[in-house]
Amino acid sequence: MIGTGESHSVREFVKVAFEYAGVEIEWQGQGIGEKGIVRSLDSDMSSPLKVGDVLVEIDPRYFRPTEIDYLLADASLTKKKLNWSPKVTFNELVRIMVDADMELAGLRPIGDGQKILNAKGINWTENKMTVK
Repeated sequence: MIGTGESHSVREFVKVAFEYAGVEIEWQGQGIGEKGIVRSLDSDMSSPLKVGDVLVEIDPRYFRPTEIDYLLADASLTKKKLNWSPKVTFNELVRIMVDADMELAGLRPIGDGQKILNAKGINWTENKMTVK
């Protein structure tokens, strides 16, 4: 297993991803009943979404039987033995993923994701989804 030596929560990922897309999330409720609801939107996102939409819900079906609260990989051995370190940071990865998903949804990507990949010498590929 290779890791970055960083740890990020699902909540942090959701927050960073939606902020990049111009959506402010408000958390309501607690525990299994907690939901992420649209608090405000940039004008570009006001067509597919509206204030009050529920975007994040917890589904207990996806809980692991032996859930681990905290995971953190030790990247020092990978760096030492393989001279490897990640090319893309957490925040950059989120931007790349959001741009790809926006493209898949037929929305105009913000564009930072493609710029990040190009700057690092990684090609952006057109995303297509096929539904059977």
